[in-house]
Amino acid sequence: MMTLEEIRRIKRICGYTNARLSELSGIPLGTLNKILSGDSKKPRKENIEALENVFRDIILYDEIKRDEPLVSEDPAPIYGAKSAAESHQKKPGEFTIEDYYALPDDQRVELIDGVFYDMASPTVEHQLLAGSIHAQFLAFIRANRGSCIPIVSPVDVKLDADNKTMVQPDVVVLCDKSKITKRCIVGGPDFVLEVVSPSSVSKDYIKKAAKYEAAGVREYWIVDPLNKRVITYDLAGESMPGIYPLAGKIGVLIFDNKLQIDFDEYKDMMVQVDDNEIE
Repeated sequence: MMTLEEIRRIKRICGYTNARLSELSGIPLGTLNKILSGDSKKPRKENIEALENVFRDIILYDEIKRDEPLVSEDPAPIYGAKSAAESHQKKPGEFTIEDYYALPDDQRVELIDGVFYDMASPTVEHQLLAGSIHAQFLAFIRANRGSCIPIVSPVDVKLDADNKTMVQPDVVVLCDKSKITKRCIVGGPDFVLEVVSPSSVSKDYIKKAAKYEAAGVREYWIVDPLNKRVITYDLAGESMPGIYPLAGKIGVLIFDNKLQIDFDEYKDMMVQVDDNEIE
């Protein structure tokens, strides 16, 4: 079951007012106000379930259970610790970017709020999607002599000032070049895109969405090959998220929809990949 904090975050990202959420969930507005404000100390289980159902299509709640932190609550030796003694002293939530940089080069993880999350090797489909989208951003910016910079993963993005979050989005577009350092991007990019994998559902739909919004990211896209859809979030505005099929063209808000990302290019590439499938 979702926590109230998760419900509040998704509500904010989706742009729902309390009145709209009341209408969609069937919960009386007065009751909903008490639940979301925290005045209701023990919300009824059926009310929480009703709120979950409103967001189910967007956050794929049934699949979120698969996404677990790399570390457990047991303070055993963990990647990134400088010594065995330090590894026993630190628990999830206490790790920093210093620990992140101490990891072996072949260990792919993200650090979110002091917790390490494993990153599975990307599939061919994942890379084709990210590569196609990055190439379209690059071509558009060059053709229009734009100053923004599109970057494809892997690239480190340090979102927070508290030194406990370092993520690797699949594609970012950065218009403020002062945020670029030799080692990483410091602060929120203007545009972020994540290609969802079965192991990253919770991170991409909940944890990262909230972190990107808090860091000032203007636009966030989730590309979901499993469910054949794209969800776009206008984090700088108040519009509802857009939900599109993984096909055709979708406009990029930070470029006033003048750039239309064509997902049919990706589909054409996948035809050959599917033909080469090895059983």
